[in-house]
Amino acid sequence: VQLQASGGGLVQAGGSLRLSCAASGRSVSDWRMAWFRQGPGNEREFVAAINWSGTTTWYTDSVKGRFTISRETAKDTVFLQMNNLKPEDMTVYYCAAGYGTEIKRRNSYQYWGQGTLVTVSS
Repeated sequence: VQLQASGGGLVQAGGSLRLSCAASGRSVSDWRMAWFRQGPGNEREFVAAINWSGTTTWYTDSVKGRFTISRETAKDTVFLQMNNLKPEDMTVYYCAAGYGTEIKRRNSYQYWGQGTLVTVSS
């Protein structure tokens, strides 16, 4: 499975970006998909996840009400709509796919994309 993330860029504080992650090589329609982020010298942290059917989502507290994760199963693609971006959101975002039981843990995800950089200017 290969995951290709895109959509990062430069945005002013309060602005919006939409990240995309497309899977290839194998369908991920029956796996959970997630977004993590990692800044320099920091651990990779959970941001959001969505179950295989798209009916259940999870978010870290700091993005609740601002970020929305969704998926288009037919295209094996997951999205992260990020609104009201803050300077503290600025970092590299990674998409992931997997079937581990602990939703917010990195080792629950077997496949990772290459990361896309989000820059937020204040």
